[in-house]
Amino acid sequence: MAEFKINISDPTNGKTKQFVVNTDILIGKRIGENINGDLLGIEELKGYELKITGGTDFAGFPMRPDIQGMGRKRILTGRSIGMRQQPEKGYRRRKTVVGNTISDKIVQVNTVIVKKGAIDIFAPQEQEEKQQEQGESSSEAS
Repeated sequence: MAEFKINISDPTNGKTKQFVVNTDILIGKRIGENINGDLLGIEELKGYELKITGGTDFAGFPMRPDIQGMGRKRILTGRSIGMRQQPEKGYRRRKTVVGNTISDKIVQVNTVIVKKGAIDIFAPQEQEEKQQEQGESSSEAS
């Protein structure tokens, strides 16, 4: 089984949370595909639907949606994914990137929430603990 770090971003509030997952379900998926959160084996992600937006391999090379396959490629690129800043207009450089398909060499997978589940994964844990304590104390009072 492969181990992936799944970064889950919520576009409504701009927050991101990371989970570590041991699964082979992601291998063969491509950037732009939707995955069901139930299949990842994490209790908090039940009911979530996630869209794959990118990732990096074990050496830190970024995935690009326009490169087909699983392997690394050297491409000539201007200002885009894998290229930070141009020193002047029209500057291009040859960079190494990874294809758009997830393999066992991919370590980090970036996703965006398409559909939320029952549990809010971005809620602070302190608030959840306080709510549980209040629920217990109100049941004891009655």
